[in-house]
Amino acid sequence: MSQPVLRTALLLVPLADRHLDLEVQLDSDPEVLRYLYGRARTRDEVVVSHANRIALAGKVDGLGYWMAFGTDAGVRGSTPPATEEDGEFVGLMMLPPAHGPDQPDDPSVAELGYRLLRRHWRKGLASEASRELLRHAFDTVGQRRVIAQTMAVNIGSRRVMESVGLRYARTFHPSWDDPLPGTEHGEVEYAMTREEWQTLRHG
Repeated sequence: MSQPVLRTALLLVPLADRHLDLEVQLDSDPEVLRYLYGRARTRDEVVVSHANRIALAGKVDGLGYWMAFGTDAGVRGSTPPATEEDGEFVGLMMLPPAHGPDQPDDPSVAELGYRLLRRHWRKGLASEASRELLRHAFDTVGQRRVIAQTMAVNIGSRRVMESVGLRYARTFHPSWDDPLPGTEHGEVEYAMTREEWQTLRHG
């Protein structure tokens, strides 16, 4: 199963090489990366990240990264554009296999993430797209569990996780060479199992 195009209030198109300039645009705003890198990223850095994303997307059928496009600024409940050319770029949505030094190598666990252009914040779009990715993860791909992680002080991202039904799982304290402000409070992980998703859907 290849990564499908997904539709909600947004059009979610599988990440491809043609999207590199949009990734560069997204990562050029230091505020977007405040809780990730604390600064804007160079084009060369984004090129490396893009290659890593494409590689991760090939590890588990159906998982990967999507570029989000919307009409009417992608307001929740609106109709998604027919094609990416008909819409406005909103951001990057992520559902790769869970990865990282603190994650077991388990192909049945996916990691949810989102990164939106600042002008699209606070419109409910991250939550809207995340619900669609959860549906895809559990109903189509058949994942056992989906997690999401962020800095404990990133209240906005934590609210998105809570709004789509993920539950707080743990706080942990990774070691960083160049820690960001707030690192001392740790990272948090939220999670949802397939059973919890089914209960949420039917509830």
